Amino acid sequence: MTRRGFLSLGAGAGVSLLAGCSTGEQGSQQEDSGQSDSGDDAQQDVPQASQPSEEELAQQRVDEIVSGLTLEQRVAQLFFVRPESLMGVSPVTVAADTSKEAYSRYPVGGIIYFAQNLQNPDQTRALLANTTTYVTDACGLPPFLSVDEEGGTVARVAHNSSFGVQDVGNMCDVGATGDAQNAYTACNYIGSYLVDLGFNTDFAPDCDVCYNPSATVMAKRSFGSDPELVASMVEQAVRGFADAGIFCTAKHFPGIGAATGDFETEPISLDKTVDELAEAELVPFKAAIDAGAAMVMVGHLGCPGVSGDDTPASICSDVVQGILRDRLGFTGVAITDSCGMGAITSFGDAGEIAVRAIQAGEDMVLGPADFTQAYNAVLDAVSAGTITDDRIDESIRRIVAAKLPLVG
Repeated sequence: MTRRGFLSLGAGAGVSLLAGCSTGEQGSQQEDSGQSDSGDDAQQDVPQASQPSEEELAQQRVDEIVSGLTLEQRVAQLFFVRPESLMGVSPVTVAADTSKEAYSRYPVGGIIYFAQNLQNPDQTRALLANTTTYVTDACGLPPFLSVDEEGGTVARVAHNSSFGVQDVGNMCDVGATGDAQNAYTACNYIGSYLVDLGFNTDFAPDCDVCYNPSATVMAKRSFGSDPELVASMVEQAVRGFADAGIFCTAKHFPGIGAATGDFETEPISLDKTVDELAEAELVPFKAAIDAGAAMVMVGHLGCPGVSGDDTPASICSDVVQGILRDRLGFTGVAITDSCGMGAITSFGDAGEIAVRAIQAGEDMVLGPADFTQAYNAVLDAVSAGTITDDRIDESIRRIVAAKLPLVG
């Protein structure tokens, strides 16, 4: 499933120019002979209108979809949430009338599922199919349906024997083989069984480089400690997911593999300059972007060497706009890591974090601690002018463009 590189169609034909007689004598002779220029004119090539390229047609479709969305629907599309955030019950294992009402009011851009939501293949397929119908009926756009399925220690589906699929194992072991084809094979397999269940997005692969022996949180999930090796693995992982027909997400930008501390429970930071990050951390992300990763997840890593303080990357424009967009040239969907984590919650309530993320250049906010508060805060920020309509539309256009293959 290609998300990049539309091909241009043919341009209009050229026009041949005929040289005419320039003297009165020649013109007179032509008149006397009864000849006219009409025959020659009829033989001239007629200019043909240029056909729009596939890229232009895609942009026209994006314009059409975006123009049909209300402000409330546009803001809802900026959020990627757990189903429990909307239903008020836990765990959510079915999508019925309550789900229909919730998604009609809040047609969110994406839903992430965890092990508690996924019981068996038939139940999962019904859950995802109904959710897709409800969200699409509400706003005309299907949702991203995602799961954290990296393999090894993070495998919501493969760890449940009811699904009958194999756990491909930790990515550190895949990286240790030194053969990037193994990364392709593993991720293509993961993508294939996720697509079969109805998912269209996976929050993988990890692009983090784990060269710091003291940083163990990502050790098993990372492909390794060598930036070039990790980059080669990531490139093939992205291709494996794409060939399976699923969106993948390069994470955790700009790279948390060398940071100490547990981002699930506490703030983390890495004191490197942009140039220093470019020597190691950014290398796999550049490979992922070049390979066509549809999304990049920005982690909650403080980067004082970049921004001058410990503001998490996920709400820092110096990282999201300055590095991800401007330096690496990423034009796809930028999404935060889960905003209920300890690494981010001390920097504001759910509403403040969501607003700061959008202001920093993020397109989607993942897992706010309080979705309703976050949603209303963004709406209020637009009304107050602290988030402009243009900033919202910039993100909505990226989200809609990414979803075009799902729209049909």
